[in-house]
Amino acid sequence: MHSQNFDITIKDLSKIEGHTDLEVEVRKGKVIRAKLKIDENKRFFNEAVVGKPALGVHQMVSRICGTCSIAHLMCCINSIENALEIKPSEQTMKLRNLLFHGLNIRDHAMHLYLFCLPDVFGKDSILEFADEGYEHDLIHKAFDIKSVGNDLSILIGGRAIHSPFPQVGGFLKIPKNEDAKKIAQKLRGIRQSAMEFVEIFYKSDLKFDTETTYIALRNDSFSYLGGNLMTSDGICIPKKSFREHLQKFVIPYSQAPGFEYAGKPYVVGALARMNISKDTLHKNTKKDLTRYLNVFPSKNIFHNNLAQAIEIIHCIDSAIEILETTEFKDEPKMVIKPRKAEGVGVLEAPRGTLFYNIKIDDAGKVEFVDLVIPTSQNQIKIDKDIGALVQKKLDSGMKKDDIPLEVEKLVRAYDPCMSCATHFLKVKWRES
Repeated sequence: MHSQNFDITIKDLSKIEGHTDLEVEVRKGKVIRAKLKIDENKRFFNEAVVGKPALGVHQMVSRICGTCSIAHLMCCINSIENALEIKPSEQTMKLRNLLFHGLNIRDHAMHLYLFCLPDVFGKDSILEFADEGYEHDLIHKAFDIKSVGNDLSILIGGRAIHSPFPQVGGFLKIPKNEDAKKIAQKLRGIRQSAMEFVEIFYKSDLKFDTETTYIALRNDSFSYLGGNLMTSDGICIPKKSFREHLQKFVIPYSQAPGFEYAGKPYVVGALARMNISKDTLHKNTKKDLTRYLNVFPSKNIFHNNLAQAIEIIHCIDSAIEILETTEFKDEPKMVIKPRKAEGVGVLEAPRGTLFYNIKIDDAGKVEFVDLVIPTSQNQIKIDKDIGALVQKKLDSGMKKDDIPLEVEKLVRAYDPCMSCATHFLKVKWRES
């Protein structure tokens, strides 16, 4: 059978930001081409924000994504602040870290527990989980964890999606200390459940090793904000000149660009962060998860799921510490006068490193915006890994009808924006 020629075609993958097709061509039993064809809806955010006041544009770009809008909002703010040489207060930085802890708890929970967990259990979706017993309880724990992540995001940002409170230089509203203590208790209440999921993804037998370079921010507290941009080879990339090191490529069959570092594909995301910075995790996370952390550094792309599960514990532990040790207080609003300037913002979104480069004109309005999205950075590597995975499965004698599910699992492990829909697609094989 595998000496024949055939194509794997997955048409019209729906996702949060547009559509994607997948095509794999097999000739004489060999994979000759794999294409992840991202066809994003043309919403023209880069052009839409030009001419808008720089101090308010973060609320516009937060609409780029309904899942991790906080990351876009905060990266835009970071870029504007760097341009105008604004240094936020210590309390503001604590609040921003809390906002990201809430974002990652709920975002990782959605990806891991709702989309990847069925792969581990050999099911099509969580709807196939048992109505009672262990599987039933797991789903309830999953929603409980995600709910607390939402609660933390709402406390700090005002809303879990498109948060209105974060501003250039600070926050419109500061949380009440009694509310902060309540959220800390909720976080303590879900920690053990989150630990159970770490064990589940640790024991998963899903495996696909891939050789690549990993890139992520590194700092002394595994914060998603600040620090140096590092590679897994120990090279520091200057953030202001990231474009000189990350080469952009137009992919003819995809409307999303791809990126390479030093002439080769690279990977961003939770696995990259864990490979580069696991030693900087919260002390309680490191103490309780030593056995799981010994897995890293890892080249198994499915360990991106395990890395996200560990990050949930880190976010819980870090958030508890900030909420229980900080007395939040109102601060005077910063007076900011926009001027002609240029700034680069870099932070770790749930799916990987996010870059914003913004230029401001003399009138204080946006003149130019350049965005580099995590999914685009991973796209070339995903293409190559899909081809390698299909070849591996063909060589092992797997039936061709069973291969698309394995490809879907791989795509989900990368956690791109389209991962939520990949599992429910019809696959058409064309033989010749």
